[in-house]
Amino acid sequence: MASGASPVAMESTIFSNLGLPSPANTEALARCNAAIRAGGAEPALTAVLNGAAVVGVEEAFYDQICGPARKVAERDIAVAVAQGWSYGATTVSASVALAAAARLRVFATGGLGGVHRDVGESMDVSADLKALSVHQVITVASGAKVFLDLARTLEFLETSSVPVLGFQTDEFPAFYARSSGLPVPHRVDSAEEIAAIARAHWDLGGGGVLVVNPVPEDAAIESDVLEEAVDSALGAASDQNVTGPAITPLVLAEISRLTDGASIATNLALAESNASVAASIAVAL
Repeated sequence: MASGASPVAMESTIFSNLGLPSPANTEALARCNAAIRAGGAEPALTAVLNGAAVVGVEEAFYDQICGPARKVAERDIAVAVAQGWSYGATTVSASVALAAAARLRVFATGGLGGVHRDVGESMDVSADLKALSVHQVITVASGAKVFLDLARTLEFLETSSVPVLGFQTDEFPAFYARSSGLPVPHRVDSAEEIAAIARAHWDLGGGGVLVVNPVPEDAAIESDVLEEAVDSALGAASDQNVTGPAITPLVLAEISRLTDGASIATNLALAESNASVAASIAVAL
């Protein structure tokens, strides 16, 4: 930052054993780093390593980043630091919080957490959404995880005064699919436009801004195939009595199995695309 670089924060959960399987996780890290640098920015991976909250993990620690981890959401950062966890992999909420603490303004991820489909019974709303509303960071994601209640997720973001900007799209993406069938509140077509909106939002005391970027068309999964896989995966989670944060890795693994691994290639493509878009925004800022 002192040298004038434009940093882009990234989470570490996707690259750990809690995210993509090996060797896809190491490939994802390399592709995201390369995409950010190709866009003229600098990657700043977040994690808790040996009891220290880190923004900008050095390459010497990448083997550790791509290995076994304990998940760290925003609420867990202080615990991980105080208890000296060897490796806490940051989720979206933790990454946004650490980015804001380090005065980084742009964060790239795959897909957000959101409002779960059984929210009326479970009250399960991801901490990602609260973090977006509080911290002055632009988050670039391919919408929210497809197994969530996307309409309620958008409503929660509206209630929390988070601007949702569709990057060159009029529809809210559904992670692996390019559209959920839901309109985005606002369409934007350039990084400069996003930067101007973010500055105006922050000048008024606002928190985060969400930029949704659809998965590249050649990597997207058809909506009907995806919905069938999601229904089966959620059924498996119910049968195993899996609830809370443990649902996400189980459902994603089941979707990967039911799509014969196609979802992993899709995840790689959307993470790389989001990193590229985030770099352009960081440079524009």
